Amino acid sequence: MALTPATSRRGRSSPEETLPSSAPDRSPPHSVEAEEHVIACCLLDGNDTIARCLEARISAESFYYPANRLLFEITIELYQKGSPVTLEVLAEELKTRRQLDAVGGFPYLMQVTGKIPTTAHAGYFIDKVREKHLLRELIKAATGAVENCYSFTGGLEEFVDKVEQDLFKVTQDRVSDSAKEIKDAIKDANAVIAKMLLKKGELTGVSSGFKDLDAMTFGFQKQEMIIVAARPSMGKTSFALNIAESAALPKPGREAVPTLVFSLEMSSSQLALRMLTSRSRVNLKLLRDGLIGRDSQQINDLGKAAEEFKKAPVFIDDSSNLTIMEMRAKARRIYARKKLGLIVVDYLQLVSGSDPRSPREQQVAEVSRGLKAMAKELDLPVIVLSQLNRASEKENRTPRLSDLRESGSIEQDADVVLMLSRPKDADEKFQVAANAADLIVAKQRNGPVGDLKLTFLQEITRFENFTP
Repeated sequence: MALTPATSRRGRSSPEETLPSSAPDRSPPHSVEAEEHVIACCLLDGNDTIARCLEARISAESFYYPANRLLFEITIELYQKGSPVTLEVLAEELKTRRQLDAVGGFPYLMQVTGKIPTTAHAGYFIDKVREKHLLRELIKAATGAVENCYSFTGGLEEFVDKVEQDLFKVTQDRVSDSAKEIKDAIKDANAVIAKMLLKKGELTGVSSGFKDLDAMTFGFQKQEMIIVAARPSMGKTSFALNIAESAALPKPGREAVPTLVFSLEMSSSQLALRMLTSRSRVNLKLLRDGLIGRDSQQINDLGKAAEEFKKAPVFIDDSSNLTIMEMRAKARRIYARKKLGLIVVDYLQLVSGSDPRSPREQQVAEVSRGLKAMAKELDLPVIVLSQLNRASEKENRTPRLSDLRESGSIEQDADVVLMLSRPKDADEKFQVAANAADLIVAKQRNGPVGDLKLTFLQEITRFENFTP
């Protein structure tokens, strides 16, 4: 007989089903709707939903109904083999294994896949399947503990320890295995040391494209959160885009680093235009004013830069009003498709906390912690742009760490803090980036701090190595 939810409910009456209607429902916690929705989402968008299931530690055993358990098991096997995860492939695999009838045949597959038109609510149903499975496992462990209490024969300490172990086996899947023996960490540290010895002063992280900055940081390292702070119109976005360009379109001899840019302020087309004109060194104002001829060298340079960027591993997400949880979920999904090496967030104060009713300082602290957690989770550097308060302007001084706007937690969470500032001798008439800029390395956990100089080419919004 097929193992579908319908037939399992229509089968022989269980003792619970013979109880009066007033008796409490004692069937194990489950949700056939949630299970079918998760499988439907997997078949609609295999890679994304399955990656989320694995991240949530959903396995075939998480499904209550045997048919759904078998469908998910085969779906995971297809995913791990790299096969397409579609209704047609799943049906063919079931036929090959002679298990199609066991799940209710094509009618049940069509019933499942016809449940939903979109995967928008996949996260909710994944959590629901996980919740029901955890409850069933807790009932099993607790029931076993009750039975053992009745048959207890002595040795209370050992007995209580055994009960605790049984419950721990259930609850340990709620959290990831974060603690490792130090020998594993020592191996990683030795690998870094070997890399340093082999490269003899060369970069061990992602190059910023600025030689003086790379000399101080040895590149942006994995799991680091790098804050780039400045007052408005000081060139934060331009500086970050120049770094993204250097990573994704490196000099010969270095590998391209897949880069994701979260732009909460500018649209993707605006960012693309700035990156094009910056790389091709074309004056954007002249282009807007129509003062560049169609057959000019500048247009050829723009076309060449466009072809380079088309092949570059750069992703831009220009969603506005993102919460930190949404941002981390988006990054995770893109990472599952293309292993990223760098993330840029423009800018921190535009990212929302999970609870908009919380005080703004608490929200910024939550965002800061979330961005640092994203860097550690995805094992890559995250460059985060941030605003500075007005104190340095009012006092006419160099910015410092305490000027980071709205939360001291940014200063605590960051591994590296870079501050862009106008040179002291710059014209104070307009609060915009000057032809040169001071780059202050205000904090670096694993290296020196100090000041650097950069050249800023205003007409193409590009920072370059300083030239006197």
